[in-house]
Amino acid sequence: MILLSTPAILTNEKAAFSVSAQVNDRESCPRESKTRLFVLQYSMSEKILVRGVNWVGDAVMSMPALKAIKRAYPDAGLTLLVKPSVSPLFDSDRDIDEVLLYDERFGGLIGKIKLARLLRKRGFSRAILFQNAFDAAFITFLGGVPERIGYDRDGRGFLLTKPVPFNHEDRKGHHIDYYLNLLRAMGMNAERTEPWIPLTLDERLSARERLATLSRPVLGINPGASYGSAKRWFPERFAEVANWFIRDTGGSVVIFGGKKETDIAEEIDKSIIDHKLFLAGKTTLRELISLISECDVLVTNDSGPMHIAYGVGTPLVTIFGSTAPELTGYADHRSAVLRNDFDCSPCFERTCKSEDMKCMWSISSDDVYIETRRLLPHKKAVFLDRDGTLCRDAGYLNSWDDFKVFPEIANLRRLKEKGFLLIGLSNQSGIARGIVERSFVEEVNRLFVETCGFDDFSYCPHHPDDHCPCRKPEPGMVIAARARHKINLRESYVVGDKDADMLLARAVGSRGILVKTGQQDTSSFADSVAANLKEAVDLIVSHDCI
Repeated sequence: MILLSTPAILTNEKAAFSVSAQVNDRESCPRESKTRLFVLQYSMSEKILVRGVNWVGDAVMSMPALKAIKRAYPDAGLTLLVKPSVSPLFDSDRDIDEVLLYDERFGGLIGKIKLARLLRKRGFSRAILFQNAFDAAFITFLGGVPERIGYDRDGRGFLLTKPVPFNHEDRKGHHIDYYLNLLRAMGMNAERTEPWIPLTLDERLSARERLATLSRPVLGINPGASYGSAKRWFPERFAEVANWFIRDTGGSVVIFGGKKETDIAEEIDKSIIDHKLFLAGKTTLRELISLISECDVLVTNDSGPMHIAYGVGTPLVTIFGSTAPELTGYADHRSAVLRNDFDCSPCFERTCKSEDMKCMWSISSDDVYIETRRLLPHKKAVFLDRDGTLCRDAGYLNSWDDFKVFPEIANLRRLKEKGFLLIGLSNQSGIARGIVERSFVEEVNRLFVETCGFDDFSYCPHHPDDHCPCRKPEPGMVIAARARHKINLRESYVVGDKDADMLLARAVGSRGILVKTGQQDTSSFADSVAANLKEAVDLIVSHDCI
């Protein structure tokens, strides 16, 4: 068996930087907003059309490329043309200015002419075609888009103003890079980032409420794969893993699936007596995304929900059969891939031609369950803001002369004695603004690690306009820390001095404690309010003893 559970497939750039007590590494992240290419080459009025892809998984894998376009052309309007089946993925994506639905109105030749007229009326200056079909080039050609960029394939090269050479070697790398390489061929500095699907707080809270009757931890299972049966592991083995999980953890199982996969899901449901929730065929795409984000771990085939789980940061175990994880999978510290190599694999067939499914049969329930338990978060942590919480808020702290640690920080040792990890989180947009040195931020954070017992300390260096997933109240830094340290967010706390910290706590399902040593004396989003760090520690210790 080949088990891919280290960064063997993806070498993604992380969203935030981190200094850790265990691994004193500096994680890479997207370039700050002040270093953008092509900004001076195009006018503020430029309008870019991107013809997106038609499958959920492909759409998730195209997200880093969409972010790269917006970073390269920050002042341009960015319109995404996609099918209604994938458009909800982008509902809260602030890098997309407009989603244009390629729906039934534009079917057939008459419909395509109608769509072309609409594009011509919009006055797009360029079209970037992620979709490979002839149709994408034909419509943008008819629509009078003066610059049309896409791979030269499917007989459409003559319709493109910049046909990018294509050969089958281009499809042997990960599909995230397939879309990024198209941009690089344009001369764009398209740096690799991780897919991220933004969710609103209301969506997160609604999903949490829907799962509220279930005991924790929650295992999500997705037994379907719309591509074909060759990608589907066996229902009885999913059920076996689910029952073991319930027995050993005292938790629950949620069964996901599309409307065409309810038969498979029902077969599993019948084999699980209780502690379960059947949601196959009962969710919209946005609901599915938010519900997967609330699971503690997801076991799935190579499918759309696999990509969704990675895009929201849920720990992920994926079973591969006829397809190749090197092309579409994710294997890093928050995920695991299970596959076995045979002479016939990967075959990329929808159904097994030899009719024995040996690539799937060779992956046992034990194999999957071991990885599920390995990835299951189980530690508790306290996430602490820096400026205004641990030390005086000096505005954009960039000098040791302005660095004043609150004396109450000594109380944090009581949290360590209670078994809590200490994780620092800090927004540092001063780096992107050019008024704070990155090296100084890292020195300060390292001081907390080395002298105050912090296990990890992350910071977001991006400008608010970058819409990154790591700037609080977005949960990217917490999600990354959960993966690194196996943190159970529902047994954890967020301590900070601002609404952003309290909103972060709400987003990840932790308890939020506002300290009145920084910018605010109160917050409607806080679970508790403390005068200082000592009172915050008192609250945590007393609650932990209940």
